Amino acid sequence: MKNNKISGAEAVIRCLLEEGVDLIYGYPGGAIMPVYDELYKFKEELHHVLVRHEQGATHAAQGYARATGKVGVAIATSGPGATNLVTGIADAQIDSTPMVCITGQVGKHLLGSDAFQETDIIGISTPVTKWNYQITEASEIPEIIAKAFFIAKSGRPGPVLIDITKNAQFDQLDYSYKKCTGIRSYTPKPTLNLEKVTAAAELINNAKKPYIIFGQGIILSEAEAELKELIEKSGIPAAWTILGLSALPTDHPLNVGMLGMHGNYGPNLLTNECDVLIALGMRFDDRVTGNLATYAKQAKVIHFEIDPAEVDKNVKTTVAVLADVKESLQALIPLIDKKSHESWHNEFKQKYKVELEAVINEELAPTNNRGISMGETMEMINKHSKGDAIIVSDVGQHQMFACRYAKFNSTKSNITSGGLGTMGFALPAAIGAKMGKPDREVVAIIGDGGFQMTIQELGTIFQTKVPVKIVVLNNEFLGMVRQWQELFFDSRYASTIMSNPNFVAIAEGYHIKSKKVTKREDLDAAVAEMLASKESYFLEVMVEKENNVFPMIPTGASVSEMRLS
Repeated sequence: MKNNKISGAEAVIRCLLEEGVDLIYGYPGGAIMPVYDELYKFKEELHHVLVRHEQGATHAAQGYARATGKVGVAIATSGPGATNLVTGIADAQIDSTPMVCITGQVGKHLLGSDAFQETDIIGISTPVTKWNYQITEASEIPEIIAKAFFIAKSGRPGPVLIDITKNAQFDQLDYSYKKCTGIRSYTPKPTLNLEKVTAAAELINNAKKPYIIFGQGIILSEAEAELKELIEKSGIPAAWTILGLSALPTDHPLNVGMLGMHGNYGPNLLTNECDVLIALGMRFDDRVTGNLATYAKQAKVIHFEIDPAEVDKNVKTTVAVLADVKESLQALIPLIDKKSHESWHNEFKQKYKVELEAVINEELAPTNNRGISMGETMEMINKHSKGDAIIVSDVGQHQMFACRYAKFNSTKSNITSGGLGTMGFALPAAIGAKMGKPDREVVAIIGDGGFQMTIQELGTIFQTKVPVKIVVLNNEFLGMVRQWQELFFDSRYASTIMSNPNFVAIAEGYHIKSKKVTKREDLDAAVAEMLASKESYFLEVMVEKENNVFPMIPTGASVSEMRLS
């Protein structure tokens, strides 16, 4: 009889391989050393990337997951190693990113004794994980890891954390692995109610001013083709949340732009003029709705959503279609009448002309002498990437400029921290995105503040030679906070002025080719050189210090109160 006895640590690696994992991000330490010892033995089959901080591991796993649609994997030791994962886990939870995190833990006999590097990571991570579990016996490993991957990627995706005590890593088990295909107490997606689809179709067909707003659910369910077919058949204008960006090509004639606090003028104002609002795979975040008391009160609201908890949470619906949005749209499209809604589209076009004259023209082609704008930098990246790059943005003004002006031809091309707004996200996430999609250009757009939060991941780029392109838009401020201080706190710039180091020297210290641009006339050639490089490249662009992102909906205001200046 064949002996299948192996250590728990070896079982962890074999389980990952069974799930098709070939790349993980992590940082070793005492309580996870048995797993790392096995990783060394399996290094030809499973590539481990040594990050410089555990937070970088989670963001890199997120970038990988968002670019590929696969589950990202991060690994860390107990105590501070585990707690350093929490920010990335929370980010993945609110942005529905599939991720499995594995942490080491002190031996079972030491649990609860305040042993060296012991923390209750299960208790700490419970509010920010889709599921978590502490393994204390080696025999549990295959079943729990199988469940972890199933839960992370099914239904509305999210992060799962598995904590494994050291004794469970050392002990032997009879190894066998069976992928998880269902859990009795867990229903990943609701069963589609065709009567709800019929009711939705009737409302849409009778609408005079129907309006589609779509979010990341389109990308997560791979419903991009269905979205395109729906809008082209129905003639309905469609706007996106920042996580929905790239599900529809930015130059599609029915793509009317970005929703939200710093979104486009027309898409926000006309939310309060449509008669039927069709929400596809989005959750009515407060940054999209503004003041809920005045949001789309004139409209019948149809919500296509996979997570029942999101329905009627913020916005009351007329019809809720609970199901995977791809499945819902496939049922809906045959019931939709072919229309054009030309006069309704003209209202969006007129609002765009207003925004073009008041904001966009000056952002993309400044006539002032105050310095390079973030908008024109993005336009230069568009010129040389031709809309084919994956853009990974950090959090702040540069994020809004990137989302407003980046051009995308294909899906899974916009990667950013949405719901949590995590500064420091972009650099490690860009590493993960590039490793997941090595055939695509990956450009990280980062502010001088966020860059310094995970600047150590330049070491990961140096060691792995991953050819990411890094653009730091340096205004020597915490720009978004400074903008709010200017507009709402009488320009009292409390703790937002940044005294920055020599970023180029730091990047060159990691042997990354670098350049700094201070003059507009040098920008075109520098961006061209960066994107032509076959290796990693760091480009610092000194931008206008006190430029603001407009349009803007002030916090608590209605979408109808959007300001152009």
